[in-house]
Amino acid sequence: MTASDAVTDQNAAAVPFRTEVRQLLNILAHSLYSDREIFLRELISNASDALHRVQFEMVTNTDVVDADAELEIRVSVDEEAKTITISDTGIGMSRQDMIDHLGTIAQSSARALVERLESGQRSSIIGQFGVGFYSAFVVADEVTVISRSHRPDEPAALWRSTGDETFTVAAAEREQRGTTVILKLKEEAHEFATPWRVRQIIRRHSNFVAFPVFVGDERANEQQALWRQAPRKVEASQYEEFYRQLTFDFEAPLLTVHLSTDAPVDLHALMFVPAKRERGVVERRIEGKIKLYSRKVLIQEEAKDLLPSHFRFIEGVVDSEDLQLNVSREMVQSGSVLPRIKKSLASKLQREIADLAEKDPERYLKLWEEFGVFFKEGIATDAGVRDELLPLLRFASSASGDALISLAEYVARLQPDQQDIYYVLAGDLESARNSPHLDALRERQLEVLFLVDIIDGYMLNGLREFDGHKLVNIDDPNLQLPGEAAAREVLVDDQRFVTLVNAVKAALGERIAGVRASETLRSSPVRLVAGEQGAGREMDRIQRMLDRDYQVSPRVLEINRGHALIERLTTLLEHDAAAPLAVALIEQLYESALLLEGLHPNPATMIGRIQSLMEAAAGVTPRA
Repeated sequence: MTASDAVTDQNAAAVPFRTEVRQLLNILAHSLYSDREIFLRELISNASDALHRVQFEMVTNTDVVDADAELEIRVSVDEEAKTITISDTGIGMSRQDMIDHLGTIAQSSARALVERLESGQRSSIIGQFGVGFYSAFVVADEVTVISRSHRPDEPAALWRSTGDETFTVAAAEREQRGTTVILKLKEEAHEFATPWRVRQIIRRHSNFVAFPVFVGDERANEQQALWRQAPRKVEASQYEEFYRQLTFDFEAPLLTVHLSTDAPVDLHALMFVPAKRERGVVERRIEGKIKLYSRKVLIQEEAKDLLPSHFRFIEGVVDSEDLQLNVSREMVQSGSVLPRIKKSLASKLQREIADLAEKDPERYLKLWEEFGVFFKEGIATDAGVRDELLPLLRFASSASGDALISLAEYVARLQPDQQDIYYVLAGDLESARNSPHLDALRERQLEVLFLVDIIDGYMLNGLREFDGHKLVNIDDPNLQLPGEAAAREVLVDDQRFVTLVNAVKAALGERIAGVRASETLRSSPVRLVAGEQGAGREMDRIQRMLDRDYQVSPRVLEINRGHALIERLTTLLEHDAAAPLAVALIEQLYESALLLEGLHPNPATMIGRIQSLMEAAAGVTPRA
């Protein structure tokens, strides 16, 4: 209680709470609020609402008490007495206002509220009952309210309750218009009776309340919510400073997206694309956080449902006055508003990122390198956004050198008689460039996309065509290519090839689905192509990553009968089909092909064999 506030006890009267209100106070104090510090957010929000109301009143009514008073909120603590006092210069209340608004909770709705709370429906209650004030009983044994109305003819009044069956209403003295709320803290809530703890709560939950909030003589809140400003009035340096405060990431964001609109939903948002996927000095993480506000008051520290999954790397804040909140204002209700907010945010981000890709390709490539994996995931998992995300994809290719290209750029370079978009899956970029599958396409000057990320096989579940052109994996054993190919050289005739096939089958057994002569290989000795289970082959890399005991699915081994190494291997087999050198060559050809495919379960196992082959090539006699 402030020095200017006093109670006139002779007018005190004990008034009974309605039975259902008593029940509600008990529920509020013991089970409704998951975070006790929310009480201060609620009381400051009430004070802010009172200040907004008196602002409006002064515009329409010249006869207002203390018309020149500063519009502010003051919070003080008495560490010895264990009390917290929240005072404002808002619209104030009369004695009857206190009875009407503090003595009953939303009047006739109180019983319905209690029934819904007791039936376990807390999360589905829209915050229409005005119970924020009663959160004070979560931390307080006794709550005292002293208020003076903005109406000149209304004297000050006091309301006091310990949360039991009655509350007290009495006359009081208060020089200034507004309301003071005094909390006598419970023993287990004494932690809140310190100025630093109060400041911490204000900065977390009420930092952007529209009016100044003082703790003692020190301003505790920022007041200016940057996302509520018109984008044209905000400087780039202000965005960067806000981003640093929000994320503790001191590297400037790659993209800033500011959205402020009143229709179709009231929405104010400030979103950032970080410079790095892994960021933060205080907290190392790869996914962003969206803080959700309602009227500049923090509702959720991390709102996970405001953006589609493929935008979960975004950092930012979202604020809307149209949000439907549950009774404790700690949860957002499902309904028509939330989907509209989500759609508006996603559409704005999509447009801004697409615009960046078109106008600043170099900067966009930095974004792609860090977060492209999320777009690929979105294509695989969300058919509704597939067409929007396709233009954002970037790939290396057999014709792009070190650059990355879009699908649209690939299509623009199609050969006159080419209809399909060709791609190859590999473990890394160098393996893709050396893939034996490229032989036939190089010969025809057909461009091939290099898909070398683990997630690429998963992405292909949702990417089967682009702009009317089918995507085709060039490891397809029945691949039909446009254009003419030069006649291939054959060094191993049919009879000798039978000997080779038998030896390969004997050496590799069930690891392969078959052996056959290749019609496409030119510079490579062998390649692995899809067998009967080829439809799911794009997922093999992900299965390998997820399963420690992953087994390579059998594929068909195609052999280049015109390659010198194959001719030499056949000759070795003709002299001794079980020769250790010949078997080692077969094993190495197979495992090298696996390695280029990105499917070898343990490449280290090849070391001993490679050394033996090197010794044989050098004429070194192996040690016993």
